[in-house]
Amino acid sequence: MKLLLRTIATVFAVAFVPVFAHAETKSPNFLIVMADDCTYNDLPMYGGENAKTPNLERLAKEGMTFDRAFLAEAICQPCRAELYSGLYPMRNGCNWNHSASRGDIESMPQHLSRVGYRVGLAGKVHVSPESAFPFEMVDGCDKNCVRNPTQEMQLDSIREFMARDDGQPFCLVVALVEPHVPWVMGDASAYPPRKLKLPPNIGDTPETRSAFGRYLAEITYMDDQFGQIMNELEEVGESNDTIVLFTSEQGSQFPGNKWTNYNTGVHTALIAKWPGMIVPGTRTDALVQYADVLPTLMDLAGAEYQPEVFDGSSFAHVLRHEKDAHREYAYGTHNNVPEGPSYPIRSITDGRYHYIRNLQNENLYIEKHLMGIKGNGELNNKYWQTWVFQSFDQPELLRLIHRYQLRPKEELYDLEHDPYEMTNLIEDESLAEIRSELGRELDRWMRSQGDPGAEQDTTESLRAAKRGEHRFGLGTEG
Repeated sequence: MKLLLRTIATVFAVAFVPVFAHAETKSPNFLIVMADDCTYNDLPMYGGENAKTPNLERLAKEGMTFDRAFLAEAICQPCRAELYSGLYPMRNGCNWNHSASRGDIESMPQHLSRVGYRVGLAGKVHVSPESAFPFEMVDGCDKNCVRNPTQEMQLDSIREFMARDDGQPFCLVVALVEPHVPWVMGDASAYPPRKLKLPPNIGDTPETRSAFGRYLAEITYMDDQFGQIMNELEEVGESNDTIVLFTSEQGSQFPGNKWTNYNTGVHTALIAKWPGMIVPGTRTDALVQYADVLPTLMDLAGAEYQPEVFDGSSFAHVLRHEKDAHREYAYGTHNNVPEGPSYPIRSITDGRYHYIRNLQNENLYIEKHLMGIKGNGELNNKYWQTWVFQSFDQPELLRLIHRYQLRPKEELYDLEHDPYEMTNLIEDESLAEIRSELGRELDRWMRSQGDPGAEQDTTESLRAAKRGEHRFGLGTEG
């Protein structure tokens, strides 16, 4: 039996040699497609039991699925700034939503253009200042994530960008705006509320089920958009020479996902397709983070660069199946201003265990978009009020409200057995050594980033950042 397996492996490897050789002869194109506010494990390839995503499932069958991919801050602008710059929020300067990175950092356009790439962005931008993120703007996708309805995607400009110059490699980010609220796109009738299986961190009320069905419809709508983009890549003849990355961004706008450091907030879907190099249908436990993506692109492009320029590091060796592991830890941060009162959080995971530190847990956690209503409430989640109203009759709802608003100083979770983090293990003495190890490493990381902790999550710090006068952090020297 062992001889048979070795023979099969040898034949498989030999069959791929010519393709591998071809893939290494030219700089690959890069196509990065982002969803917006999509909880990773609502997708079928991560265990989701509701959403229909045939195009993403095809990508997973043709590529590599990362089971341990994280971003540093589960908020739209900070996570995008991390992805595009290869720098953590403290170092690139974007620590809050609707703020600004440092004007003197460099990002994907500058780094990749130096090695001959043209670098474009279609869809949602949500990074600033422009001097730090000088993407070529590509039309065709809605830039407004809260428009109702979302503008229909037009592929002419995307096609033109990908086909413009066969002799020059491209890097194109397509930043879609689904399933960001309002949940109005797609066919919600395909998701009858009573038939849905809700995750354990989401309270069960009729209003919640209705909202969750509309959210799932937007995931399917997004999946169709992804399929259209992949078809264009095929039609312009660049499919075999393009590395495709799909990522779900941070978690959805349900309690405990976006705007938190919980696993369903900072854990992201990441699927990579690289024809001739990635063995189809593979999965990896390699721990990676958004800050690692740009160094990986630089590595794959054959660019010479100083590793210390980035906070992340290349995981190209994982894509090439040369190694099964990457980083030892992934780090997380949250600054609640201006989405609500100050509630700073820092966290760290080794891929198995997740340690969370709520720096001012004496405060009441409030997130205004999720818990409040403005105007007609179109962008707000009105089901939250049903959780409150029914909390006496449904103790589980009260427990979820407490979990969201009244948090302990420290939390520790076993992601392998509890991905929704419903059981806090911080008092488990058998995990004391792990708790101490993660806590020490989190302290070290904060010091290395010039992170003052609670003082960063203030209106004063946010306003200073918007003026380009960041109060804390190490800048880009190093």
